[in-house]
Amino acid sequence: MSNPESSIQDVAAPGRHRRRRANWGLRIGIAFVLVTGLTVAAGTRYYSWCQGSGGAQTAVSFTVPQGAAGDDVMTALHEQGVIRCSGIVGRALLHRSGKASEIRAGTYDLTTNMTLDAVLAVLTKAPPPVPTVRLTIPEGYRLTQIADRVQQVLGIPAKKFLATANSGAYSLPPYLPQGTATPEGFLFPQTYQFAKKQTSADDVISRLVQEFGTEVASEPWQNAEKLGVTPYDVIVIASMIEREAKVDGDRPLIAAVIYNRLKLNMTLGIDATLLYDDPTPGDGELSASDLLSNSPYNTRVHTGLPPTPIASPGLKSIDAALNPANVDYLYYVLCGADGSHKFSSDYGTFLQDKARCLG
Repeated sequence: MSNPESSIQDVAAPGRHRRRRANWGLRIGIAFVLVTGLTVAAGTRYYSWCQGSGGAQTAVSFTVPQGAAGDDVMTALHEQGVIRCSGIVGRALLHRSGKASEIRAGTYDLTTNMTLDAVLAVLTKAPPPVPTVRLTIPEGYRLTQIADRVQQVLGIPAKKFLATANSGAYSLPPYLPQGTATPEGFLFPQTYQFAKKQTSADDVISRLVQEFGTEVASEPWQNAEKLGVTPYDVIVIASMIEREAKVDGDRPLIAAVIYNRLKLNMTLGIDATLLYDDPTPGDGELSASDLLSNSPYNTRVHTGLPPTPIASPGLKSIDAALNPANVDYLYYVLCGADGSHKFSSDYGTFLQDKARCLG
């Protein structure tokens, strides 16, 4: 017969084991909670620490490249000692700020040991508006006149402007070939806005040349080859049209006279070209001796086109140079209070027109 006490102990033992296991589980759970709580508390303190700042502040020039991602900006700020943290916490802080998409490209004056809020206040602030001035270049202005206008409006010395322009550094193929000594004729006449300060001669010249390319892109440049000229020649011709024509209707007719004379190897006889290289500058007139000048711009003496454009032509003159009228005119004379011309195909008629129009 079995011992009752032994049986009772055997029955009671599993209950004690279960209680022990429960106690161990409770202890482990409490320990887990304590460890987790400590970890969270430590993480919270670190998160808060990352938001703060402290320590000596020294100047830092910080650049945000165009298109830089927020993470890259945070990493760079941390590496330069501007903020305390980057990585996961830095990304979280930036995300929570809601300003990641507002960071602007540019160079900023910061210091080491700044708070992220203070940094973002700088990096997301819109720059103050830059004071600007209007620069108007009228159609028909030559380079020296543009230089004078630039000096008046922007304070850039005319001599400095001309030296920069005539450095041979500007080109705009196929219109202005590389290595051309001057961009005369290719500074597009237009009204521009420039920063009132810190605008250089190169800024102005590059902008005006670039505008030329934009404005003339839709012109029928394929006509140049048909007319037997280069795109550069077209602008030389357009510049003469600009200086000669006073009314729009005359532009394609003057273009026709120029092309007809070129085909016949006649001198162009356009005095505006010699005035560009006036032997006696300043008076705006040509004397009898001036007309005998051997200047390459004297189209009374030399056949063909002058070496360069003589002014900045507008679109109407460029269009006329590419679309001359289909006429056989070889001569024209100023004849009208509105500045219009009388055109003719033979010299005798021209002389009659000249006597009637000029007296």
